[in-house]
Amino acid sequence: MLLGLPLLLAACQGASSRVRVAGLGSYASATPNYASAYAPVRDGGFNLPAIPYQEFDPQYLRQTVRYYTAEEPGTIIVDPRSKFLYLVQPGGQAIRYGIGVGRAGFAWSGDATIRFKREWPKWFPPDEMIARDPKLEKYRNGQDGGPRNPIGARGLYLWQGNVDTLYRIHGTNQPRSIGTNASSGCIRMWQQDIIDLYDRVNVGAKVVVLS
Repeated sequence: MLLGLPLLLAACQGASSRVRVAGLGSYASATPNYASAYAPVRDGGFNLPAIPYQEFDPQYLRQTVRYYTAEEPGTIIVDPRSKFLYLVQPGGQAIRYGIGVGRAGFAWSGDATIRFKREWPKWFPPDEMIARDPKLEKYRNGQDGGPRNPIGARGLYLWQGNVDTLYRIHGTNQPRSIGTNASSGCIRMWQQDIIDLYDRVNVGAKVVVLS
């Protein structure tokens, strides 16, 4: 159960203070080095372009925030309506990431665990999507991972016990969908952000999706 609202760590920081922000290094006045965090990446044999972070609302950039919750560190909390994903840290903090939310992202809420983690996973378009766009029929048995794959560089698969929720947290090859209600999919993140999150969470981690 949430006990408060996130407040940026930058608030009330003195000019000489230094803080580690979302694994980006230490910076004066809590200013992250986003040029490095969102730089081009070579990953899995693929080249990922830089994120033009200057063109986005800064609230959606990866950052450490104050976040009070009864959940344990290592828990992921997804807030689809606010377009934020929080990775709970010790000491009333969380790493906050901007997300994009498709219709499926509002279709399910509750508690789950990460059953699987996949790098450059295959994408399996739902039957209804194939019905709307017959050109996707060739991917009925899966589209191999790669930059053109809508699941992106990483996928986190949420289960309740032995039941697949069909809810996914994944990358996207449409960076401008972050901070928006996208047309399809669950929870999407910038490629650089989903890689960062993937490296921080373990299989079995708790995920709370707010209604």
